[in-house]
Amino acid sequence: MREVVKTEKAPKAIGPYSQAIKTGGLLFVSGQIPLDPETGELVGTDIVTQTRKVLDNLKAVIKAGSSELENVAKCTCFLADMNDFTAFNDVYKEYFGIIAPARECIAAAGLPKGARVEVSAICCL
Repeated sequence: MREVVKTEKAPKAIGPYSQAIKTGGLLFVSGQIPLDPETGELVGTDIVTQTRKVLDNLKAVIKAGSSELENVAKCTCFLADMNDFTAFNDVYKEYFGIIAPARECIAAAGLPKGARVEVSAICCL
């Protein structure tokens, strides 16, 4: 069984996908970009501001799915520019602390709406 997770505290899907799906004791969170949930507009132009918004959006979806950031097992991170890697990591550490989830960070030729960063997650329930 799959259960759709939806919250107004994170941006609505901009395509044919769910914000997250619960199944088999896991929460699969779709990639979050730095959109304001109320306006649907991109937030900030710099990597620090955009990363904070992405992780706040990710946290909101995870909470709606009855879990917490501490339960994230894996993240997939996309950066429009790998020169942002260090600044991205500095913010990422603030959210995930000492026991960070497994992850990869991939350079993307382009992200939706011209975002600089996108993050998806797999979370334990």
